[in-house]
Amino acid sequence: MDQAEKTMIDNLHKNTGKTLEQWVELVRAKNFAKHGEIIKFLKEEHGFTHGFANLVAHKSKGSDAGSVENKDGLVEKQYQGKEHFKPLYDTLLAEIQKFGDDVELAPKNAYVSLRRKKQFAILQPATKTRFEVGLNLKNQEAQGILEAIDKANAMCSHKIILTTQDQITPEVIAWIRTAYQNAG
Repeated sequence: MDQAEKTMIDNLHKNTGKTLEQWVELVRAKNFAKHGEIIKFLKEEHGFTHGFANLVAHKSKGSDAGSVENKDGLVEKQYQGKEHFKPLYDTLLAEIQKFGDDVELAPKNAYVSLRRKKQFAILQPATKTRFEVGLNLKNQEAQGILEAIDKANAMCSHKIILTTQDQITPEVIAWIRTAYQNAG
C-alpha cells in the first residue's frame, strides 16, 4: 500500500468514524452490481467525496491494484478486445517512465492511474476505437488536442483522445509531462 492510499484510509476513518473495512462490509451487504452504483450510494446517502467513494468502491469490488495479486492481469484485462491499443499504451508508458523514477503505476479494472505525490494521469483504452489519456491540469484552458472534462467529480480535468500510435506526438508527451510536474 502506498503512502497516499494509507493517508486516504486514515482520513476516511477520521472523517466518518468508520474504518475502511466497515464501509466495505456495509457496501457489500447492499449487493451493488456496478462500481458507479456504489459511488452514487456513498455520495448521496453518506456525503462522501468522489475520491473516498471511489476508494471504498474499488476495495469492496476488489478492483484496485492493492486488492489483486497480479497487477499485470488487470492491464491485460483492459486490452481484451482492444489489443491494437496495447502498443500505444506501451509506447506512452515508456515515454512517461523517462520523466523520473517516482512514477507509480496503479492499474484498475478499466484504466491505469499514474501517480507521483498525487494522480497526474490515467491511460485508458476507453472503447475499441478510442484511447484516452486523462490529465490533471487544473486551471488550464483547453487548446488543440487538449480537451476539458466538464463532468463533475471527474478523476481528471482534461483528456487527449488517441486512435493510433502515430498520434503520440511531442505535444502529447509535453502535456503529460506538465501534469507530472504539477503533481510533484
